Amino acid sequence: MEWRRAAVDRRHPSLSVVRQCGLLDISRSGLYYQPVGISEEDLTLMKLIDRQYLATPFYGARKIAAWLKSQGHRVNRKRVRRLMQIMGLKSIYRRPRTSKPAPGHKIYPYLLSGMKITRPNQVWAADVTYIPMARGFLYLVAIIDWYSRYVLSWRLSNTLDASFCAEALAEALRKGKPKIFNTDQGAQFTGEAFTGLLEQHGVRISMDGKGRYSDNLFIERLWRTVKYEEVYLKAYQDGKDARIGLGSYFSFYNTERPHQALSYRTPAEVFTSIPVEATNGDVVESLTPNPLRIAEPTLSIVPILS
Repeated sequence: MEWRRAAVDRRHPSLSVVRQCGLLDISRSGLYYQPVGISEEDLTLMKLIDRQYLATPFYGARKIAAWLKSQGHRVNRKRVRRLMQIMGLKSIYRRPRTSKPAPGHKIYPYLLSGMKITRPNQVWAADVTYIPMARGFLYLVAIIDWYSRYVLSWRLSNTLDASFCAEALAEALRKGKPKIFNTDQGAQFTGEAFTGLLEQHGVRISMDGKGRYSDNLFIERLWRTVKYEEVYLKAYQDGKDARIGLGSYFSFYNTERPHQALSYRTPAEVFTSIPVEATNGDVVESLTPNPLRIAEPTLSIVPILS
């Protein structure tokens, strides 16, 4: 919109705004429009929705609205649905399509059906979540190694676009390369900037399909852990605070925090100690003693933190 105002001012500074808009074939209402920010009341509701969603991710807009009313907030389902869309939240249940893909872009098949994930760099995954702050919010994308839970890279953004996801992917690929990369069908992951980078590195692309409601729950566990152990405790004032806090936390998460699912080892220990393996066709057998529990998609419904 700023370029339109500049064009109007430069074209004929002595003409009236009505005449200038007519010459450029733009409307005056569009010229003067100023985006309306999110109100303090909506930001408060979004923080409450985020906390409740972590506790009950199977709640949709109707049940979230009912819960908010029980807490004394006057809100209807349409408003809750709009706020959940801004936050990128969807209730977890079996549905025909998990998320809206980018228009005109190729949708890749789901490759993890029946697969046993037995080693680092076999499958990576990515997802985006909402990060509340004192006055506003940001979006956080993280890329993890599915087997070790190691966070390979992350980025913050104030818009839900594809560029910050592609930047996180480029950083992760400098640390290694997976056999398969799995995401949902969100526009951030189906665009050329993201899929093209994976194809350049020879990575097979897998996307959650019909009924695959539990596929990305390993990274959903990460969001739950990050928010309860870091975000909600710190109450970031601004983006600078968020970047510093999350940077410190992810370093702690990777190198110091033991995981029960990893036999109380850290993600960094598991990710960097790649076992010697024997490969027979598509079947991979680990030869390390006392192997960790195999990470299968069906295990993602276990109700424990990562």
